[in-house]
Amino acid sequence: MSILHYLSIPNFFDAPLAFNSVPKILAGFPLSIILTIISFILALTLGLLLTLAQLSKRKLFHRLARAFISFMRGVPMIVVLFVVYFGFNTAALPAAIISFSIVSSAFVSEVFRSSFMAVDTGQWEAAYSLGLSYRIVVAKIVFPQAFRIAIPALGNILLDLFKSTSLAAMITVSEMFMNAQIVAGAHQDYMTIYLTIAVIYWFFCWLLTVGQTMLEKKLA
Repeated sequence: MSILHYLSIPNFFDAPLAFNSVPKILAGFPLSIILTIISFILALTLGLLLTLAQLSKRKLFHRLARAFISFMRGVPMIVVLFVVYFGFNTAALPAAIISFSIVSSAFVSEVFRSSFMAVDTGQWEAAYSLGLSYRIVVAKIVFPQAFRIAIPALGNILLDLFKSTSLAAMITVSEMFMNAQIVAGAHQDYMTIYLTIAVIYWFFCWLLTVGQTMLEKKLA
């Protein structure tokens, strides 16, 4: 009898099945990572633009940005995903990327906004007194400092985004959770497979946390 059988709990957890299912589940890992990376990059870009709109002296830009952020922060990710996928008849993978990006951008924008405001206003004033343009001040002076301040909160958003990629299974994207559901259905043992995928997500989130901590120390 394999040692894995001793790790099993009757009618609750089948250790041999869990062990054998890991490669099948991890077959969806590349797609989960692609979803996470592309969505996070787009969320950072859109989030920065929303932040600049929020800080703009033009009231229209400010109000539109605030309205968008308020709406996206208040609507469940799965609802946005279904609206983009079913409502606009978008292909599954692009629908997932669009949904994850626009929802996450609202949270990224709030992080950037607070980080921008944390930068000493004297630096803005000093830069303007030297005749530097708004674009140069933001790009060369304020943003590098604000980004360092924002890293811990952005790391949390990245972790949440990675876990949220599991929602893409709802629209047939073959990422890790979709593969886990297929395996669970084939063996009719959902508890074992769900516990297995939970450990897998935890492990990769732990790796991301370690990477975030190293980056924070490097930029400190």
